[in-house]
Formats: sequence, structure tokens, C-alpha cells
Amino acid sequence: LVTGALMGAGDVIAQQLVERRGMRGHHGPRTLKMMAIGFCFVGPVVGGWYRILDRLIPGNTKVVAVKKMVLDQVGGGFAPCFLGCFLAITGAVNGLSVQDNWAKIQQDYTDALMTNYCIWPPVQMANFYFVPLQHRLAVVQCVAIIWNCYLSWKANRM
Repeated sequence: LVTGALMGAGDVIAQQLVERRGMRGHHGPRTLKMMAIGFCFVGPVVGGWYRILDRLIPGNTKVVAVKKMVLDQVGGGFAPCFLGCFLAITGAVNGLSVQDNWAKIQQDYTDALMTNYCIWPPVQMANFYFVPLQHRLAVVQCVAIIWNCYLSWKANRM
């Protein structure tokens, strides 16, 4: 629920502060779609991933935090796959055809992944080192309000 609410808040910020739509131009269905994606996809998948990661690499030393961050962020790790899925789901929810959705993913993926790498590795290092498992998703979602704003803008830019 928290993830859905924060995804919605990120979309409101994107529409109001980044896109400057104003209240009359605010697209409510878009906000509801982002909330649904957060509730049905982002929250369960990321929360599940943290549980899996904690089982794969137990502990909370600095070395363990680095290993978890690398598995989370690098190469065929979680973040690159998750980001592609997020963009595909957003395109589908927005009614894009398969061809248009694929073209949009190709257009946005690399830029979104590079932006991800500017934000998330240090956040995840701190998260994996200092934060207990049961609070990691909440911590990430608090930081992610800005990330969600970016993702909403990127995913809904046509």
C-alpha cells in the first residue's frame, strides 16, 4: 500500500512540478495507474527481492552490503531487469501496442538505467548495511519518491 501511495505521489509531483500541468491539466487516471503499478507490481516484487537477497547473502557487514548492492544493481542483476519490466508494464497499462511499447522501451531504457546508476548504488549500500530487512522497502520508497517522479515522467512521455 505504501509503495502504491508513493508511486502516486511521484506521479503527482511529475505532473505538477516537472510537467507543470496545473490542477486543471492533472491527469488523474495516470496517477491511479501509477498507484496500481506500485501496489500490484513494484511493492510485491521489490519486497520479495529483498527477502530473496537476504537469504542468498545473509548478514549486514560492509562486504555483505557491497555484494548485495552489486547483485541488485549490476549487469543482469535485479535493477536492469526490473526497470525493463516496469517500462513494459507501464506501456501496456497506457494502452501502447506491442510495437509502440517496444519502441518506447528502446527509447527510454538506457537513459533510465544510467539515471538509476546515479541514484541507487549509494542508497542501496546504506540500505543493505544499516537498515533491517523489514524496513528496507519503506526506506527505498521514501528515497524513491524522487525516482518515482522521474520514472512517471519518463514512462508517460509520449
